[in-house]
Amino acid sequence: MAKQPMLKFVTTEREMPVKREADLRRTDFDEIYAEYALAKAEEQASRCSQCGVPYCQSHCPLHNNIPDWLRLTAMDRLEEAYEISQATNTFPEICGRICPQDRLCEGNCVIEQSGHGTVTIGAVEKFITDTAWEKGWVKPAAPARERAESVGIIGAGPGGLAAADMLRRAGVQVTVYDRYDRAGGLLTYGIPGFKLEKDVVMRRIEQLEQGGVRLVMSCAVGVDMSFEDIRAQHDAVIIATGVYKSRDLGGPGAGAQGIVKAIDYLTASNRAANFGDSVPEFESGELNAKGKRVVVIGGGDTAMDCVRTAIRQGAESVKCLYRRDRANMPGSQREVANAEEEGVQFEWLTAPKGFKGEPVSAVVVQKMRLGAPDATGRQSPELIEGSDYDEPADLVIKALGFEPEALPTLWGCPELEVTRWGTIKAEFTTGKTALPGVYAIGDIVRGASLVVWAIRDGRDCAESILGEFAARSAVAAE
Repeated sequence: MAKQPMLKFVTTEREMPVKREADLRRTDFDEIYAEYALAKAEEQASRCSQCGVPYCQSHCPLHNNIPDWLRLTAMDRLEEAYEISQATNTFPEICGRICPQDRLCEGNCVIEQSGHGTVTIGAVEKFITDTAWEKGWVKPAAPARERAESVGIIGAGPGGLAAADMLRRAGVQVTVYDRYDRAGGLLTYGIPGFKLEKDVVMRRIEQLEQGGVRLVMSCAVGVDMSFEDIRAQHDAVIIATGVYKSRDLGGPGAGAQGIVKAIDYLTASNRAANFGDSVPEFESGELNAKGKRVVVIGGGDTAMDCVRTAIRQGAESVKCLYRRDRANMPGSQREVANAEEEGVQFEWLTAPKGFKGEPVSAVVVQKMRLGAPDATGRQSPELIEGSDYDEPADLVIKALGFEPEALPTLWGCPELEVTRWGTIKAEFTTGKTALPGVYAIGDIVRGASLVVWAIRDGRDCAESILGEFAARSAVAAE
Protein backbone atom coordinates (compact mmCIF):
# COMPACT_ATOMS: atom_id res chain seq x y z
CA MET A 1 0.00 0.00 0.00
CA ALA A 2 1.31 3.46 -0.94
CA LYS A 3 2.29 5.71 1.92
CA GLN A 4 -0.22 8.45 2.70
CA PRO A 5 1.52 11.69 1.70
CA MET A 6 -1.05 14.10 3.17
CA LEU A 7 -3.02 14.97 6.35
CA LYS A 8 0.14 15.37 8.40
CA PHE A 9 -1.07 18.51 10.18
CA VAL A 10 -1.57 16.50 13.38
CA THR A 11 2.09 15.46 13.62
CA THR A 12 3.81 18.28 11.70
CA GLU A 13 3.64 21.87 12.91
CA ARG A 14 3.22 24.87 10.66
CA GLU A 15 6.54 26.41 9.75
CA MET A 16 7.07 29.47 7.58
CA PRO A 17 10.31 29.96 5.63
CA VAL A 18 13.07 31.48 7.75
CA LYS A 19 12.57 35.22 8.20
CA ARG A 20 15.69 37.36 8.33
CA GLU A 21 16.35 39.14 11.61
CA ALA A 22 14.78 42.59 11.81
CA ASP A 23 18.09 44.36 12.51
CA LEU A 24 19.49 42.88 9.30
CA ARG A 25 16.52 43.26 6.98
CA ARG A 26 15.89 46.89 7.92
CA THR A 27 19.20 47.80 6.26
CA ASP A 28 18.25 46.68 2.73
CA PHE A 29 15.35 46.19 0.33
CA ASP A 30 15.78 42.44 -0.16
CA GLU A 31 12.84 40.13 0.46
CA ILE A 32 12.58 39.21 4.13
CA TYR A 33 11.73 35.50 3.76
CA ALA A 34 14.18 32.84 2.64
CA GLU A 35 13.16 30.12 0.18
CA TYR A 36 11.96 26.71 1.32
CA ALA A 37 14.29 23.80 0.63
CA LEU A 38 12.59 20.99 -1.28
CA ALA A 39 12.23 18.75 1.78
CA LYS A 40 10.66 21.57 3.81
CA ALA A 41 8.24 22.48 1.00
CA GLU A 42 7.18 18.84 0.74
CA GLU A 43 6.76 18.62 4.50
CA GLN A 44 4.64 21.78 4.76
CA ALA A 45 2.52 20.86 1.73
CA SER A 46 1.84 17.44 3.30
CA ARG A 47 -0.02 19.16 6.16
CA CYS A 48 -2.99 19.83 3.84
CA SER A 49 -6.12 17.91 4.88
CA GLN A 50 -7.38 17.58 1.27
CA CYS A 51 -10.84 18.89 2.18
CA GLY A 52 -13.85 17.71 0.25
CA VAL A 53 -14.93 21.36 0.07
CA PRO A 54 -11.64 23.31 -0.02
CA TYR A 55 -12.36 26.72 1.51
CA CYS A 56 -8.85 27.86 0.54
CA GLN A 57 -9.78 27.43 -3.12
CA SER A 58 -13.24 28.97 -2.88
CA HIS A 59 -11.88 32.04 -1.06
CA CYS A 60 -9.12 32.59 -3.62
CA PRO A 61 -10.24 35.15 -6.24
CA LEU A 62 -8.61 32.99 -8.92
CA HIS A 63 -10.02 29.76 -7.45
CA ASN A 64 -6.57 28.23 -7.65
CA ASN A 65 -6.50 24.43 -7.37
CA ILE A 66 -4.60 24.66 -4.10
CA PRO A 67 -5.22 21.15 -2.68
CA ASP A 68 -4.08 19.59 -5.96
CA TRP A 69 -0.76 21.41 -6.20
CA LEU A 70 -0.10 20.93 -2.49
CA ARG A 71 -0.53 17.18 -2.93
CA LEU A 72 1.74 17.11 -5.98
CA THR A 73 4.38 19.11 -4.10
CA ALA A 74 4.23 16.69 -1.18
CA MET A 75 4.82 13.86 -3.65
CA ASP A 76 7.83 15.63 -5.27
CA ARG A 77 5.94 16.08 -8.54
CA LEU A 78 6.85 19.74 -8.83
CA GLU A 79 6.55 20.20 -12.58
CA GLU A 80 2.98 18.91 -12.44
CA ALA A 81 2.34 21.13 -9.41
CA TYR A 82 3.54 24.12 -11.43
CA GLU A 83 1.32 23.20 -14.39
CA ILE A 84 -1.71 23.06 -12.09
CA SER A 85 -0.73 26.32 -10.41
CA GLN A 86 -0.22 28.33 -13.59
CA ALA A 87 -3.38 26.95 -15.19
CA THR A 88 -5.47 29.39 -13.14
CA ASN A 89 -2.89 32.06 -12.23
CA THR A 90 -0.78 34.06 -14.68
CA PHE A 91 1.71 35.16 -12.01
CA PRO A 92 1.76 32.58 -9.17
CA GLU A 93 5.21 33.56 -7.91
CA ILE A 94 4.01 37.15 -7.49
CA CYS A 95 0.78 36.17 -5.71
CA GLY A 96 2.79 33.83 -3.47
CA ARG A 97 4.79 36.85 -2.34
CA ILE A 98 2.26 39.67 -2.04
CA CYS A 99 -1.24 38.21 -1.65
CA PRO A 100 -2.71 38.76 1.84
CA GLN A 101 -3.03 35.02 2.40
CA ASP A 102 -4.06 35.63 6.00
CA ARG A 103 -7.27 37.22 4.64
CA LEU A 104 -7.82 34.83 1.72
CA CYS A 105 -6.71 31.21 1.29
CA GLU A 106 -4.78 30.68 4.53
CA GLY A 107 -7.33 32.62 6.55
CA ASN A 108 -9.99 30.11 5.48
CA CYS A 109 -7.92 26.94 5.85
CA VAL A 110 -9.93 24.28 7.70
CA ILE A 111 -7.02 23.05 9.81
CA GLU A 112 -6.39 26.65 10.91
CA GLN A 113 -9.95 26.79 12.14
CA SER A 114 -9.42 23.54 14.05
CA GLY A 115 -6.41 24.97 15.86
CA HIS A 116 -3.56 23.25 14.02
CA GLY A 117 -2.19 26.28 12.17
CA THR A 118 -2.87 26.96 8.51
CA VAL A 119 -0.98 25.35 5.66
CA THR A 120 1.67 27.80 4.40
CA ILE A 121 -0.03 28.09 1.02
CA GLY A 122 1.66 31.30 -0.15
CA ALA A 123 5.18 30.11 0.67
CA VAL A 124 4.64 26.80 -1.14
CA GLU A 125 3.14 28.60 -4.15
CA LYS A 126 6.22 30.83 -4.33
CA PHE A 127 8.52 27.82 -4.01
CA ILE A 128 6.78 25.92 -6.83
CA THR A 129 7.06 28.74 -9.37
CA ASP A 130 10.57 29.87 -8.37
CA THR A 131 11.62 26.24 -8.91
CA ALA A 132 9.84 26.24 -12.28
CA TRP A 133 11.86 29.28 -13.37
CA GLU A 134 15.10 27.65 -12.24
CA LYS A 135 14.28 24.41 -14.08
CA GLY A 136 13.19 26.14 -17.30
CA TRP A 137 9.58 25.02 -17.09
CA VAL A 138 8.20 28.55 -17.51
CA LYS A 139 7.83 29.17 -21.23
CA PRO A 140 6.84 32.26 -23.22
CA ALA A 141 3.72 32.17 -25.36
CA ALA A 142 4.05 30.01 -28.46
CA PRO A 143 0.59 30.01 -30.08
CA ALA A 144 -0.23 27.15 -32.42
CA ARG A 145 -1.41 29.69 -35.01
CA GLU A 146 -1.38 33.46 -35.34
CA ARG A 147 -4.68 35.29 -35.48
CA ALA A 148 -5.42 38.50 -37.36
CA GLU A 149 -7.32 40.10 -34.49
CA SER A 150 -5.56 42.81 -32.50
CA VAL A 151 -6.15 44.00 -28.93
CA GLY A 152 -4.79 47.20 -27.39
CA ILE A 153 -4.39 47.27 -23.61
CA ILE A 154 -4.02 50.57 -21.77
CA GLY A 155 -2.10 49.90 -18.58
CA ALA A 156 0.81 47.49 -17.98
CA GLY A 157 -0.16 46.51 -14.44
CA PRO A 158 -1.10 43.01 -13.31
CA GLY A 159 -4.58 43.08 -14.84
CA GLY A 160 -3.44 44.31 -18.23
CA LEU A 161 -0.49 41.93 -18.34
CA ALA A 162 -2.63 38.94 -17.32
CA ALA A 163 -5.02 39.70 -20.18
CA ALA A 164 -2.08 40.21 -22.55
CA ASP A 165 -0.63 36.81 -21.66
CA MET A 166 -3.88 34.90 -22.23
CA LEU A 167 -4.67 36.68 -25.48
CA ARG A 168 -1.17 36.22 -26.85
CA ARG A 169 -1.17 32.49 -26.03
CA ALA A 170 -4.30 32.26 -28.18
CA GLY A 171 -2.45 33.92 -31.08
CA VAL A 172 -4.01 37.38 -30.79
CA GLN A 173 -1.80 40.38 -31.67
CA VAL A 174 -1.39 42.35 -28.42
CA THR A 175 -0.04 45.85 -27.79
CA VAL A 176 0.19 47.26 -24.25
CA TYR A 177 0.41 51.03 -23.71
CA ASP A 178 1.61 52.52 -20.42
CA ARG A 179 2.56 55.96 -19.13
CA TYR A 180 5.62 54.72 -17.24
CA ASP A 181 9.04 53.81 -18.63
CA ARG A 182 8.85 50.24 -17.27
CA ALA A 183 5.96 47.81 -17.34
CA GLY A 184 4.44 46.28 -14.21
CA GLY A 185 2.44 49.16 -12.74
CA LEU A 186 2.35 49.00 -8.96
CA LEU A 187 4.27 45.70 -9.07
CA THR A 188 7.24 47.72 -10.36
CA TYR A 189 6.94 51.15 -8.78
CA GLY A 190 4.44 50.79 -5.93
CA ILE A 191 5.29 47.61 -3.99
CA PRO A 192 8.72 47.76 -2.29
CA GLY A 193 11.46 45.27 -3.05
CA PHE A 194 11.36 43.73 0.42
CA LYS A 195 7.94 42.31 -0.51
CA LEU A 196 8.55 41.77 -4.22
CA GLU A 197 12.07 41.92 -5.61
CA LYS A 198 12.01 43.60 -9.00
CA ASP A 199 13.86 40.92 -10.95
CA VAL A 200 10.80 38.72 -10.27
CA VAL A 201 8.63 41.25 -12.10
CA MET A 202 11.13 42.05 -14.85
CA ARG A 203 11.58 38.40 -15.85
CA ARG A 204 7.80 38.16 -16.37
CA ILE A 205 7.88 41.31 -18.52
CA GLU A 206 10.72 39.83 -20.56
CA GLN A 207 8.81 36.57 -20.95
CA LEU A 208 5.75 38.43 -22.28
CA GLU A 209 7.90 40.28 -24.81
CA GLN A 210 9.57 37.03 -25.88
CA GLY A 211 6.09 35.64 -26.47
CA GLY A 212 5.21 38.48 -28.81
CA VAL A 213 3.47 41.04 -26.60
CA ARG A 214 4.38 44.53 -27.84
CA LEU A 215 4.99 47.14 -25.13
CA VAL A 216 4.68 50.85 -25.86
CA MET A 217 6.11 52.61 -22.82
CA SER A 218 6.20 56.28 -21.75
CA CYS A 219 2.92 56.72 -23.61
CA ALA A 220 0.32 58.82 -21.80
CA VAL A 221 -3.07 58.32 -23.40
CA GLY A 222 -4.66 61.69 -24.09
CA VAL A 223 -1.22 63.33 -24.41
CA ASP A 224 1.12 61.20 -26.51
CA MET A 225 -1.65 59.27 -28.22
CA SER A 226 -5.40 59.70 -28.27
CA PHE A 227 -7.86 57.10 -27.02
CA GLU A 228 -9.62 57.19 -30.39
CA ASP A 229 -6.35 56.48 -32.23
CA ILE A 230 -5.84 53.40 -30.07
CA ARG A 231 -9.41 52.25 -30.72
CA ALA A 232 -8.89 52.72 -34.45
CA GLN A 233 -5.81 50.48 -34.47
CA HIS A 234 -7.34 47.50 -32.66
CA ASP A 235 -10.33 45.18 -32.80
CA ALA A 236 -10.78 45.55 -29.04
CA VAL A 237 -9.35 47.77 -26.32
CA ILE A 238 -8.95 46.94 -22.63
CA ILE A 239 -8.70 49.78 -20.12
CA ALA A 240 -6.53 48.58 -17.23
CA THR A 241 -5.13 51.84 -15.90
CA GLY A 242 -5.62 51.18 -12.20
CA VAL A 243 -6.34 54.06 -9.81
CA TYR A 244 -3.49 56.47 -9.11
CA LYS A 245 -5.16 59.64 -7.85
CA SER A 246 -4.28 59.94 -4.16
CA ARG A 247 -6.95 60.82 -1.63
CA ASP A 248 -6.01 64.08 0.01
CA LEU A 249 -5.98 65.58 3.48
CA GLY A 250 -7.39 68.87 4.57
CA GLY A 251 -6.89 70.88 7.72
CA PRO A 252 -4.65 73.83 8.62
CA GLY A 253 -1.17 73.58 7.14
CA ALA A 254 -2.04 70.69 4.81
CA GLY A 255 -0.10 72.28 1.96
CA ALA A 256 3.18 72.59 3.82
CA GLN A 257 6.44 71.39 2.33
CA GLY A 258 7.33 67.93 3.64
CA ILE A 259 3.79 66.53 3.31
CA VAL A 260 3.89 64.08 0.39
CA LYS A 261 1.77 61.46 -1.37
CA ALA A 262 2.48 57.77 -0.77
CA ILE A 263 2.62 56.95 -4.49
CA ASP A 264 5.25 59.63 -5.12
CA TYR A 265 7.28 58.49 -2.13
CA LEU A 266 7.18 54.78 -3.02
CA THR A 267 7.88 55.38 -6.71
CA ALA A 268 10.96 57.47 -5.89
CA SER A 269 12.22 54.81 -3.47
CA ASN A 270 11.67 51.95 -5.91
CA ARG A 271 13.42 53.82 -8.69
CA ALA A 272 16.41 54.69 -6.52
CA ALA A 273 16.75 51.56 -4.39
CA ASN A 274 15.74 48.85 -6.85
CA PHE A 275 16.69 50.21 -10.28
CA GLY A 276 19.48 52.66 -9.47
CA ASP A 277 17.68 55.49 -11.29
CA SER A 278 18.66 59.10 -10.66
CA VAL A 279 15.68 60.64 -8.85
CA PRO A 280 16.19 64.35 -8.08
CA GLU A 281 13.40 64.44 -5.46
CA PHE A 282 15.00 61.52 -3.65
CA GLU A 283 18.52 62.89 -3.87
CA SER A 284 17.41 66.31 -2.58
CA GLY A 285 15.75 64.69 0.45
CA GLU A 286 12.22 65.71 -0.54
CA LEU A 287 11.16 62.06 -0.95
CA ASN A 288 13.79 60.49 1.29
CA ALA A 289 13.24 59.66 4.97
CA LYS A 290 16.91 59.49 5.97
CA GLY A 291 17.46 61.10 9.37
CA LYS A 292 13.87 62.33 9.59
CA ARG A 293 10.99 61.94 12.00
CA VAL A 294 8.41 60.29 9.74
CA VAL A 295 4.65 60.14 10.27
CA VAL A 296 2.57 57.99 7.91
CA ILE A 297 -1.19 58.55 7.88
CA GLY A 298 -3.32 55.52 6.96
CA GLY A 299 -3.89 51.88 7.87
CA GLY A 300 -3.84 49.95 4.60
CA ASP A 301 -1.15 47.97 2.84
CA THR A 302 0.20 51.12 1.17
CA ALA A 303 0.77 52.66 4.60
CA MET A 304 2.63 49.50 5.65
CA ASP A 305 4.82 49.79 2.55
CA CYS A 306 5.60 53.40 3.44
CA VAL A 307 6.52 52.83 7.09
CA ARG A 308 8.76 49.88 6.27
CA THR A 309 10.42 51.81 3.44
CA ALA A 310 11.12 54.75 5.75
CA ILE A 311 12.81 52.41 8.24
CA ARG A 312 15.11 51.14 5.48
CA GLN A 313 15.96 54.66 4.36
CA GLY A 314 17.34 55.38 7.82
CA ALA A 315 14.56 57.47 9.38
CA GLU A 316 15.17 58.72 12.91
CA SER A 317 11.70 57.51 13.90
CA VAL A 318 8.63 56.17 12.10
CA LYS A 319 5.08 56.41 13.41
CA CYS A 320 1.82 55.37 11.80
CA LEU A 321 -1.44 57.13 12.65
CA TYR A 322 -4.65 55.18 12.11
CA ARG A 323 -8.12 56.29 13.16
CA ARG A 324 -9.38 52.84 14.17
CA ASP A 325 -7.79 50.14 16.31
CA ARG A 326 -5.56 47.28 15.26
CA ALA A 327 -8.41 44.79 14.86
CA ASN A 328 -10.22 47.11 12.43
CA MET A 329 -7.37 48.17 10.18
CA PRO A 330 -7.59 47.13 6.50
CA GLY A 331 -3.92 46.26 6.09
CA SER A 332 -2.44 42.78 6.52
CA GLN A 333 -1.82 41.81 10.14
CA ARG A 334 1.29 39.99 8.96
CA GLU A 335 2.62 43.26 7.56
CA VAL A 336 1.85 45.10 10.80
CA ALA A 337 3.80 42.50 12.76
CA ASN A 338 6.76 42.78 10.36
CA ALA A 339 6.68 46.57 10.68
CA GLU A 340 6.65 46.44 14.47
CA GLU A 341 9.62 44.05 14.46
CA GLU A 342 11.50 46.56 12.32
CA GLY A 343 10.86 49.45 14.69
CA VAL A 344 7.65 51.14 13.50
CA GLN A 345 5.40 52.59 16.21
CA PHE A 346 1.64 52.45 15.64
CA GLU A 347 -0.58 55.10 17.17
CA TRP A 348 -4.02 53.49 17.07
CA LEU A 349 -7.24 55.54 17.31
CA THR A 350 -5.58 58.75 16.13
CA ALA A 351 -6.21 61.09 13.22
CA PRO A 352 -4.58 64.29 11.93
CA LYS A 353 -6.34 67.56 12.69
CA GLY A 354 -3.81 69.85 11.07
CA PHE A 355 -0.11 70.52 10.57
CA LYS A 356 2.39 73.02 11.95
CA GLY A 357 5.42 74.61 10.39
CA GLU A 358 6.69 75.48 6.91
CA PRO A 359 8.26 73.11 6.11
CA VAL A 360 6.19 70.81 8.31
CA SER A 361 7.46 70.33 11.86
CA ALA A 362 4.53 68.61 13.58
CA VAL A 363 1.20 66.89 13.01
CA VAL A 364 -1.67 68.04 15.23
CA VAL A 365 -3.13 64.70 16.31
CA GLN A 366 -6.57 64.12 17.78
CA LYS A 367 -7.46 60.94 19.65
CA MET A 368 -10.45 58.86 18.64
CA ARG A 369 -12.73 56.17 20.06
CA LEU A 370 -14.89 53.62 18.28
CA GLY A 371 -18.62 54.32 18.28
CA ALA A 372 -21.61 52.75 16.56
CA PRO A 373 -21.09 50.53 13.49
CA ASP A 374 -21.28 52.18 10.06
CA ALA A 375 -23.06 50.80 6.97
CA THR A 376 -20.35 48.14 6.51
CA GLY A 377 -20.65 46.94 10.10
CA ARG A 378 -17.36 48.46 11.22
CA GLN A 379 -17.40 50.75 14.24
CA SER A 380 -17.14 54.38 13.25
CA PRO A 381 -14.36 56.47 14.81
CA GLU A 382 -15.45 59.42 16.94
CA LEU A 383 -13.39 62.36 18.17
CA ILE A 384 -12.45 62.67 21.82
CA GLU A 385 -12.79 66.38 22.54
CA GLY A 386 -9.78 68.07 24.10
CA SER A 387 -7.40 65.19 23.38
CA ASP A 388 -5.22 66.97 20.78
CA TYR A 389 -1.44 66.77 20.92
CA ASP A 390 1.49 67.61 18.62
CA GLU A 391 3.48 64.80 17.03
CA PRO A 392 6.89 66.05 15.78
CA ALA A 393 7.44 65.31 12.08
CA ASP A 394 9.89 66.26 9.34
CA LEU A 395 8.20 64.10 6.69
CA VAL A 396 4.48 63.29 6.55
CA ILE A 397 3.31 60.65 4.09
CA LYS A 398 -0.35 60.51 3.10
CA ALA A 399 -1.40 56.88 2.53
CA LEU A 400 -5.15 57.27 2.51
CA GLY A 401 -5.92 55.21 -0.58
CA PHE A 402 -6.49 55.97 -4.23
CA GLU A 403 -9.31 57.20 -6.44
CA PRO A 404 -9.82 56.98 -10.22
CA GLU A 405 -8.70 59.77 -12.50
CA ALA A 406 -11.37 61.41 -14.65
CA LEU A 407 -10.62 59.34 -17.75
CA PRO A 408 -13.52 60.60 -19.92
CA THR A 409 -12.15 64.14 -19.51
CA LEU A 410 -8.45 63.26 -19.74
CA TRP A 411 -9.04 61.17 -22.86
CA GLY A 412 -11.61 63.42 -24.52
CA CYS A 413 -14.16 60.61 -24.51
CA PRO A 414 -17.30 61.80 -22.68
CA GLU A 415 -19.27 58.76 -23.86
CA LEU A 416 -17.11 56.50 -21.66
CA GLU A 417 -19.54 55.91 -18.81
CA VAL A 418 -18.42 56.11 -15.19
CA THR A 419 -20.06 55.45 -11.85
CA ARG A 420 -20.70 58.06 -9.17
CA TRP A 421 -17.32 57.07 -7.72
CA GLY A 422 -15.56 57.80 -11.02
CA THR A 423 -14.83 54.15 -11.82
CA ILE A 424 -15.65 52.89 -15.29
CA LYS A 425 -19.00 51.14 -15.73
CA ALA A 426 -18.27 47.63 -16.92
CA GLU A 427 -19.58 44.10 -16.52
CA PHE A 428 -17.60 42.38 -13.76
CA THR A 429 -17.47 39.00 -15.50
CA THR A 430 -16.52 40.19 -18.99
CA GLY A 431 -15.26 43.76 -18.59
CA LYS A 432 -17.58 45.01 -21.34
CA THR A 433 -18.39 48.72 -21.30
CA ALA A 434 -21.16 50.51 -23.18
CA LEU A 435 -18.68 51.41 -25.95
CA PRO A 436 -18.41 48.76 -28.69
CA GLY A 437 -15.17 46.84 -28.46
CA VAL A 438 -14.05 48.60 -25.26
CA TYR A 439 -13.50 46.68 -22.03
CA ALA A 440 -12.34 47.73 -18.56
CA ILE A 441 -10.82 45.66 -15.76
CA GLY A 442 -9.14 45.83 -12.38
CA ASP A 443 -9.06 48.80 -10.02
CA ILE A 444 -10.44 51.24 -12.60
CA VAL A 445 -13.68 49.21 -12.33
CA ARG A 446 -13.53 47.89 -8.75
CA GLY A 447 -11.79 50.79 -7.05
CA ALA A 448 -8.52 50.19 -5.22
CA SER A 449 -8.29 46.43 -4.65
CA LEU A 450 -5.87 43.50 -4.62
CA VAL A 451 -3.43 42.41 -7.32
CA VAL A 452 -5.04 38.97 -7.38
CA TRP A 453 -8.42 40.49 -8.28
CA ALA A 454 -6.82 42.43 -11.15
CA ILE A 455 -5.32 39.18 -12.46
CA ARG A 456 -8.72 37.51 -12.21
CA ASP A 457 -10.38 40.37 -14.11
CA GLY A 458 -7.70 40.31 -16.80
CA ARG A 459 -8.09 36.59 -17.37
CA ASP A 460 -11.90 36.77 -17.41
CA CYS A 461 -11.84 39.67 -19.86
CA ALA A 462 -9.40 37.90 -22.18
CA GLU A 463 -11.65 34.84 -22.19
CA SER A 464 -14.65 37.03 -23.05
CA ILE A 465 -12.81 38.74 -25.91
CA LEU A 466 -11.67 35.39 -27.31
CA GLY A 467 -15.30 34.26 -27.21
CA GLU A 468 -16.34 37.39 -29.12
CA PHE A 469 -13.65 36.80 -31.74
CA ALA A 470 -14.71 33.17 -32.12
CA ALA A 471 -18.35 34.20 -32.59
CA ARG A 472 -17.37 36.72 -35.27
CA SER A 473 -15.30 34.11 -37.08
CA ALA A 474 -18.20 31.66 -37.01
CA VAL A 475 -20.56 34.27 -38.51
CA ALA A 476 -18.03 35.20 -41.18
CA ALA A 477 -17.58 31.53 -42.11
CA GLU A 478 -21.31 30.99 -42.71
